Amino acid sequence: MRCAVVTAARAAENADDGRHGDGRAGSGTASGDGHTAGGSEVAGVPGSAAPASGPLPRPLLRSAVELYLDLHAHPELSGHEHRTADRLAARLADHGCTVTRSVGGGHGLVGVLRNGPGPTVLLRTELDALPVTEATGLPYASTVPGAMHACGHDLHIAAVTGAVALLAASRDAWRGTVLVVGQPAEETLSGARSLLEDGRLYERFGVPDAVLAQHAAPLPAGTLAHAPAGGPPLMAGSIAVEAVLHGRGGHAATPHLNLDPVLMAAATVLRLRTVVAEETAPAEQAVLTVGSVRAGERGNITPDHAELSLTIRAFTEPALDRLVAAAERAVRAEAAASGAPRVPGFTVTARSPALRPDPALTALVRRAHEALLGPGRVLDLAGSAATEDFPHFAAGGVPAAYWMLGTTGAGPWRAARAGGDPVPPNHAPGFAPDVRAALPVGITALAAAARQVLDPGPAGDRRPGRGPGQEADRGTGRVPGQEADRGTGRAPGQEADCGTGRAPGQEAGRGRGQGTDPGPGRRTAP
Repeated sequence: MRCAVVTAARAAENADDGRHGDGRAGSGTASGDGHTAGGSEVAGVPGSAAPASGPLPRPLLRSAVELYLDLHAHPELSGHEHRTADRLAARLADHGCTVTRSVGGGHGLVGVLRNGPGPTVLLRTELDALPVTEATGLPYASTVPGAMHACGHDLHIAAVTGAVALLAASRDAWRGTVLVVGQPAEETLSGARSLLEDGRLYERFGVPDAVLAQHAAPLPAGTLAHAPAGGPPLMAGSIAVEAVLHGRGGHAATPHLNLDPVLMAAATVLRLRTVVAEETAPAEQAVLTVGSVRAGERGNITPDHAELSLTIRAFTEPALDRLVAAAERAVRAEAAASGAPRVPGFTVTARSPALRPDPALTALVRRAHEALLGPGRVLDLAGSAATEDFPHFAAGGVPAAYWMLGTTGAGPWRAARAGGDPVPPNHAPGFAPDVRAALPVGITALAAAARQVLDPGPAGDRRPGRGPGQEADRGTGRVPGQEADRGTGRAPGQEADCGTGRAPGQEAGRGRGQGTDPGPGRRTAP
């Protein structure tokens, strides 16, 4: 559409000539609060410095920005990502990848970039958007009613295509294979398992030596955040449930002849809100949310059923099992107390474990990111109750690294720290990444991480994360003496919902070993 094309051209021009605005693509102002493609000081992050690498090639950055703006304007919900998959597949093919479509029976795809013998690294990006009505006011805002890229998956796609472009242009510096996985249905926590099980991902394309992913988060744009060594899981595990409460429908004027499932649902929601307090110790972190209640069509009709959608989040599998059992008891008990004519339905629709990045691989990738951006722009991030299904890719002991990509522009960040409006978190209608600051970092961070797994080529120098005598084995991130059995190594990672990170005020220390900055903003994970 014309708006997207005009905005894309302006955003690319601004990225080229270094002008800055509020950081959102197409803003066109020159306040000095934004960032160049090569990086600059980050507001509110003392000691931040420009990346060690120079600016990205202008055509590469322009192409990535244009793709981001197009995807943002045309979001597609989980299971319906046909156009998005088309755009990603075309870009990967342009960069020399062999692309396989419809992996897993849906819109999943795999791009393969081979460059001689060596390790295999898998780069994961999500494709789906959310059922949220956008309220950013951006000129490239969603053109699809009721759908929005409110979790940054459009940014992830643009970043992975840029990273592949960088790798394809530097084939003499590395050896191995890059697998790019475009995953549908992450928001429903079903896409990863569909790729791995229905699509036989690893059987068809090989078990990778490492899997990598990043996720947009309301941290300062131009920063990255990793789970600190020895800390809690980066994200919680999650269970999604659909419950159906049965009543007896009829005319609203004859309540004595009906059995109102709306009242039953209301009582059930209140009861469910007590489950965490009753089933977990005070120090144990868990969240139960009823995110949707659906019943009836008209005010003068008592419906015959009500539906509830809920999610349960915790950091251990026993806690998840305990909470889902308690939630089912509560639903059944309220139905029985109301005299329901039928036992309620209670169906687990998705489950994903907590996200525990591999410590050795994470340390290796983190060192590369610190070399790229400077230590002051690579933060520690405490565990979040957000969840996603990326941990399924780590099943069987495949090492996984996962980090957060800051997306909040300097202007909104400073305003929030000064007591203004909090930064909109992921899943909020106002979520608006600072694409001109975040996208270049996302591209280079992903490419740098991939190079830590791949073997160096004829022109490749020793990779920055490794010291003498510390070459990692086959890209797993483990140095000699840290080898683990691939089949029985650490347990599969554990997960979190659309990995959202933290808004200002949830952000952890300004680098390893430093304390938490209690800045402004929301305290709850999206």
